[in-house]
Amino acid sequence: MLAESLGPGPLASGAKWKPSGKNIKDPGIHQRQRGGKYRRQASSQRSCLLGLELKPELVWEDWDLGGEFTETLVLKNIHSKLQKLHIRPPLSKFFTLIPQIIVLSPGTSFSMPISFRPLQRCEYEDSIEFQTKDGSFQVCLRATIPCHALEVPDSVLLPLCAVQNSSHSTFLLKNVSKLQTCFQWECAAPFQLSPEQGLLKPGQECHITVLFQPQEALVYQQQANCKFGEEGDKAESCCTVLLQGLAKYPCLQLRNSGTKDEKKQCGKELHFGSVAVGQSLQKHFYIFNPSPVTASFSLSQLSSGAPLLGSEFSCDVPRGKVAPGGSLQATVTYTPAVVDSVSVEYLSLKCRGALNETLIKLTGNCVGPNVSLSSSVVDFGCVEEGGAVVQTVELVNSSPVEALYQWVLDCSGNSVFSIQPASGTLCPHSHTTLKAVYRPTQPIAHHRRVACLILHRDPMFLDLIGTCHSELQQPAILKPEHLVLYKLHWYRRQDLADTPSDIQQDNNVHLDQQGALCPVEEQSHQRPDSAGVVCRNPMEEYYQSCLGCMDPLSSSSSLSSLHVSVMPSELLFNHKISSILSTSSTSSQPVSITNHTREKLSLVWTAAQDSPFTVSPPLCELAPLKSTSFRVTYDPKQLNTLHGAQLECFAFYKDNQDLEERVLFPPWCVTVRVIGHSFQPGKEHFIPSCSLKPPRVVFPALSVLSHQTVLLQNCGDLPLTFCLDHSLNPALAESVFVVPSCGLIQPGSHQILMLRTTPTEDSPKQGFSLHLRLNAAKHTKELAVVSVVEHICMSLEGDNSLYFQPTAVGSRTQRSHHIRNLSRLPLRFQWSIPESEQELISVEPDAGELHPNESSVQIWSFSPLAEKTYTLKPTLTFWPIQTPGCNKSHLTLNVVGMGAKGSIEAEKAVLDVGETLVGSYRSIQVPLVNNSPCPVSFCLSVQQILLDEELTYDPKTLQLDCDRGTIASHATMLLRSTVRPHRRAQYLWTISYQMLNASGFVSSPPQTVCEVRAKGVFPTLQVIDVWGGGSVGSLSKVHLWKLFSLDSLNEHMLSNPSPAELTYRTPTRHSLSSSPSVFTKVLLDFNFSAAPLTSEPSTFVLMFHNPGSIPVDWAFLFPEDQQIELEYWAETGEFSSAELHRMKVQDNHLFSISPRSGTLLPGQQRTIHFTYSHNFAGTDRFPVVFKLSYGREILLNFQGVTVERDRPYLHFASKRHVFTSVTIGNCSPLRQMYELNNGGAVPVRYEVDMAVLSQLQVDNFNHPLLCCLNPEGVVLPGKTAILEWIFSPLEAKVYHMDIPIHIQDGDSTLVRFEGCGLNSPTLGSTTPFGCSHTKASEACVQRLPFPGQVLFLSEDSVCLGDIPVCSRSSRILFLTNVSHTDTVHYTWDQQSNQQVVQIHPDQGSLCPGESALCALTFTSTDYPTAYQLDIVCQVIQEAALTRYHDALQRWKEEKARQQDEFTITDKDLTQSQEVLIDKEPVAAPVRKGPPLRKYKTLPPICASANCEAVGTICTKLTRAERRAQRETAKAWRCPEPPQPALLHLWVTAHSHCILEYPPHFPNQSNEHYSSVKPQQPEASSSSTSLPAGLPPPTHGPDRDITMHVLTSLLSGILDDPAFTQSLITLASKPITYQLRKTSPSSLPSFLPPPSCPTIPSHPTHQRQVLLSGTVGQKEQHNTVDSEGTAGCWRNRRPTQNTPHTEHVPADMSEDVLLNTLQNLMIEAVRGELVLTAHPRTVILPPFSTRSRRTSKAMAEEEEVDLRNRKESAGT
Repeated sequence: MLAESLGPGPLASGAKWKPSGKNIKDPGIHQRQRGGKYRRQASSQRSCLLGLELKPELVWEDWDLGGEFTETLVLKNIHSKLQKLHIRPPLSKFFTLIPQIIVLSPGTSFSMPISFRPLQRCEYEDSIEFQTKDGSFQVCLRATIPCHALEVPDSVLLPLCAVQNSSHSTFLLKNVSKLQTCFQWECAAPFQLSPEQGLLKPGQECHITVLFQPQEALVYQQQANCKFGEEGDKAESCCTVLLQGLAKYPCLQLRNSGTKDEKKQCGKELHFGSVAVGQSLQKHFYIFNPSPVTASFSLSQLSSGAPLLGSEFSCDVPRGKVAPGGSLQATVTYTPAVVDSVSVEYLSLKCRGALNETLIKLTGNCVGPNVSLSSSVVDFGCVEEGGAVVQTVELVNSSPVEALYQWVLDCSGNSVFSIQPASGTLCPHSHTTLKAVYRPTQPIAHHRRVACLILHRDPMFLDLIGTCHSELQQPAILKPEHLVLYKLHWYRRQDLADTPSDIQQDNNVHLDQQGALCPVEEQSHQRPDSAGVVCRNPMEEYYQSCLGCMDPLSSSSSLSSLHVSVMPSELLFNHKISSILSTSSTSSQPVSITNHTREKLSLVWTAAQDSPFTVSPPLCELAPLKSTSFRVTYDPKQLNTLHGAQLECFAFYKDNQDLEERVLFPPWCVTVRVIGHSFQPGKEHFIPSCSLKPPRVVFPALSVLSHQTVLLQNCGDLPLTFCLDHSLNPALAESVFVVPSCGLIQPGSHQILMLRTTPTEDSPKQGFSLHLRLNAAKHTKELAVVSVVEHICMSLEGDNSLYFQPTAVGSRTQRSHHIRNLSRLPLRFQWSIPESEQELISVEPDAGELHPNESSVQIWSFSPLAEKTYTLKPTLTFWPIQTPGCNKSHLTLNVVGMGAKGSIEAEKAVLDVGETLVGSYRSIQVPLVNNSPCPVSFCLSVQQILLDEELTYDPKTLQLDCDRGTIASHATMLLRSTVRPHRRAQYLWTISYQMLNASGFVSSPPQTVCEVRAKGVFPTLQVIDVWGGGSVGSLSKVHLWKLFSLDSLNEHMLSNPSPAELTYRTPTRHSLSSSPSVFTKVLLDFNFSAAPLTSEPSTFVLMFHNPGSIPVDWAFLFPEDQQIELEYWAETGEFSSAELHRMKVQDNHLFSISPRSGTLLPGQQRTIHFTYSHNFAGTDRFPVVFKLSYGREILLNFQGVTVERDRPYLHFASKRHVFTSVTIGNCSPLRQMYELNNGGAVPVRYEVDMAVLSQLQVDNFNHPLLCCLNPEGVVLPGKTAILEWIFSPLEAKVYHMDIPIHIQDGDSTLVRFEGCGLNSPTLGSTTPFGCSHTKASEACVQRLPFPGQVLFLSEDSVCLGDIPVCSRSSRILFLTNVSHTDTVHYTWDQQSNQQVVQIHPDQGSLCPGESALCALTFTSTDYPTAYQLDIVCQVIQEAALTRYHDALQRWKEEKARQQDEFTITDKDLTQSQEVLIDKEPVAAPVRKGPPLRKYKTLPPICASANCEAVGTICTKLTRAERRAQRETAKAWRCPEPPQPALLHLWVTAHSHCILEYPPHFPNQSNEHYSSVKPQQPEASSSSTSLPAGLPPPTHGPDRDITMHVLTSLLSGILDDPAFTQSLITLASKPITYQLRKTSPSSLPSFLPPPSCPTIPSHPTHQRQVLLSGTVGQKEQHNTVDSEGTAGCWRNRRPTQNTPHTEHVPADMSEDVLLNTLQNLMIEAVRGELVLTAHPRTVILPPFSTRSRRTSKAMAEEEEVDLRNRKESAGT
């Protein structure tokens, strides 16, 4: 895109010269665009115009005022011929050139200099025109001035971007001008351009970066405006760039690493399982991006009370980006630190711009080692002094965790016992064998309970016992049972005696099964352990054994629980530390031992050889409850080294040696831990190399005694000593006891430290440090200790509030609510709901445990009992799991809920499904609406009602997909249902609902939701029209209707099918026989009438209509369509005569249907052709099954008769005829008609057997019961004759009369006539004949054309109803040409019905699309008759008529030529002249052979005349026949006129006697009048005269002239305003005539005599007795009443001596009015007149004015009348 700044307008003089001739423009030449538009640079490319190569334009850019600048235009002739150019110079004076004529040879060039002389600084434009003989073209001349111009793209499309993210793109901004241009961008969010402003030198380019930062997911389109111009000036030019960007919301999903289905998301929890303490486990999950944009995310821990040790979970991907469709692996590492604890963390996956946040729950539990001993006691037995015994014990690690152990035993010789190895590491699921050695030095019994320290576990204890004998001293041997006795005594020390003698005298003590002492009352309190006694806490026992005195932190320790104690238990030599321990720089320190028993004790110290530590005295006796002191001396043998030892002292009862074994008390052992160094002053101590794991110890945040373990590992090659330094923080340090607080660690070994404290609230939350001084130097090791008491804390979601949506009374609503443990302790919680509120709310689970940082989902249920708002306050109680029942805390949750009344309803109260096919199903949706403020839980029920009275029960046909559910408040639910009607009936279903309570039970009575109506239907078809063609084209529609029994067919098609008919719902081949079985009992005859042999086929075209609302699949099944095709070997080859006849009909296609099958949509119509070919003489029958899929199955018996051409034959559509019922005693019985059709090719003379009629009269008391008015006659070929009958019953009963009808040279036929006599008809109940028995009597309007039909009749039938005799009725019909191309001619054939029916015009032509009005006038005769008239309209297309006349003219010319010429007979001539034949002879029978079949069982059947039987072998054509055919083929026959198409109009009427008509039809008596004039004598009648009974014209052409004149006058005066004004005056004038007054008893002169005792045998003579009087009498004219209508028949009675004014004849008035109405109808048909338009309102003058005018006019008229009377009186 090129943008430039606006400059001065172009300067040109005068208008541009327009070229003449062919003007060619170069498509590369464009006009320059200004004002921020594109501008095209001057084209440097050369163009080719009319064979010349040149530049399309010349541009001057660098120019100044006052100078002359020249550019050269080069023209090159690239054409192959000489070019001569005429130049039109520029119109302006600024561009100059030398005018000349240029001649260019092929391939030569010519340079034309053009000068430019500017006068002012502006732009100039002009042109030069070159003219050649081939045309002209122009070259543009332009002089431009420099202007600012920038080149920018039209639009910039930014990459797809995520919401709250950014994307960018760049485009090029180029200065295409020769001026330095300054630019500045203006753009609004979310787009940002950089740089926003700048300065571009001529031709310089700059890259502009567009930053797209959307905040919503939208499509962004925004114009960025760039203003540019001179630097420092206000830029007036502007260009725009369309910035387009699309933003979408990002979305991230979590997927498991092990799943194969990438689309399957992982759960919200990542469980690590059990992990060993100090170990790490990694698990992976994938972050998948299904969105089309790059998603930026962050993974962080959910904010909570983080543990003091830090999170045990770590993720390697704290943040990142995931490309569209990509995934990113995240690794979570779990490193537990606290044994037997469950760690819970929540990772929050936040995606910037996403609508939701995903939480991942991380869980894992830490497991520690599980170590056990194979034996808890090692018995060394009795050992001689100086000897040694070795025993083994198994140390088993049954856990998957590595175990570190250490025996608290000095194995360097300071103890009589030693265990090797004394410390080490035990692999998971392994065991090791330990060697225990007993080396006694004194002849006494030894017992020591040695602790085995396990890292992260409580210590284990191993009892080591042994007895040393010497030659002089042999004490009692100590056994394991003595240990049991001792343990029992230790637990019951307050109840039992402290001496052995007291124990022996205690009656409550007896020996157990092991022989040990056991008190009786303790038996019930024993724990089920092997020792039978309760063991103390191992950690407490270990602390007491290490301290050697009373434990100040233990609440259970007391002086009575100790037998011997030592103080201090630890000694430090040469350590300058302020401690509670005995430290001294001297070489000896005292140790005090106290006897807490009431017996004298013997104390023996174990002395070790080569030990730097010695105790003096080594043994002594200690009185009861006394103390003694010993001195420990440190005398190192080696300087500058470290020493450490554990000194042991055994104390035992002095008199214990004399007791029996079973009451022997084991000795007690006390130890003193000593360390020292022998470094000389100034000598550097060893540099320690050690590690402390963990470096930070966190005690549970409870104010209870707690223990922790720490591993101090000596990683160096030198020994290491440690001691606890309390000098830095004495108060805090002394609150934590570390055991041991000093010791020596050999290289590569370790020391397990036990920490013990009770956390307090005053302790620092960040913890404090314990300092371990190493190697008695300044080297220290810090151990962080956190022992602070924290208050337990839990959080409730929603600020301790829970709100329920409105809930229906009696129902239940559930909501989830989260609680979270924010403490470092596992908590147990319990919800407490007041008893009064327990019916309203409940929670699941109501109790449970929560690990630190863990959340729990609580499901609350709310069930209101009334319509009100509830405010409830349940309480959450929680406490630490370690202290059940203590430290309980409480939180209150505010629960707010509202009870409301709910109801549901349907959008429509009544849902009409419509019609559904029986046996099928239909899915419907019933929208259920809940307009209440609360959700409604409901159950539905359906009640079914059949609206048809005859049906009482039917299984339920409406099935609900779900009968229970819940609808949210103000929501809609689609209830899906299925309708399966089982029968044809009207169904009504009532859907009701009942509300459900919280338990799911019904809580309300049924309430109606809606009604569903449906109708089960079967497929139905209906024949609505019929058309005949070929041999039956002349038959009326009523006759065709009877031949095919269409009334019965419609009745059966509209009725219900029987179950047998639904055996095969669709057409199926099911029969093995050539005569398939029929599943229907309905049998109908399709009579194809009769026609001569070889005549045109009889074609019936039925118009089928689908009146239902479902598509209908129909099929006509021939026998072969239902027969299963069998293999050849399965055919029997034997056929019956009926099967042979059926094969003959089928093979020769005598009956055909087109189409045979199809589908009719609802309301659709289509025609079906039935054709019967007259190829064989005789009667043919063929069964056809008419099948409607899923509906009726009707057997149609096709019948057709083919008559020999010389045989007389009458075809009877039915041999039963029913007369219209007649009243008995009627003077003028009804004249009725019966049709006879000649189906042959020769005239037929018929005769009714009068003898039977005479006998019938004799049998009925000589009363003419049935009279035939024309008992004999002749019926022409293909025509129909009408027999007129008069049926006069004597009794009110049904008569059956069999009358033979004889045919000359033919067979006689017996026809049964049936009639019914009535007593007296009901008033107005007489039905027009045929209206209830025949279809065509109803007014039928044809909707679709039949084949080849181009002319439509507005009505196919006209039913005039009940009319009086001698009356005249008119109807208007329209003929419409529906063809778009053909003109048609029509002619009404009225010869047979001319006496009663006249149609005007009787002939005419219609152009394409034109309509014509035809007036039908029906005049009834003077005798009551039931009229059934078939009026035929012949239609011929003009094109066919034209072709006929052309062919006829050519034939006549050829005939005239042949009459004048002669033919020379020569045998060598190959061509013979065609013979002209006036009329085509009757064609010989056409030979037809059978079609190809898969097998031949019969000889071929052919249509030869000499075939006497079906099985007869047909002979070949004779030589004469073949010669006749050849001559016929050579003949040129005279063209025959085209056969007209026939339109049938069926006219029915029922005329009644004048005396009977008024009483029976009082409402119609005023609608008819008599219009029959006296007939002329028969002698004077001619072929051109009108038939009798019709009014003759008045005076021929005079009548027409008068009628047209009156019509014009009538239309003219209606538009005359003067005439309108005169009507006001006319209304006030008196009536100028009066109706004739007649007496009620008088009868008109033209009526027949009232008494008719008998009916004459020839009533035709009666019809000649017409109106009396002459034509000239005035009484014979109809009077005109005040409404302008002709008087009715009762007003036409003769009146004498009645003066009246002579008026226009009634028939002429009727013709004028009829023409007026016809004109209105034609205008309405053409659309020129809207009959339904609202009438225009005429504004009348005020009433007072009209009254004054009327009164004035009346006064004037009265004066004129008075004057006339006076003048007449004077005369």
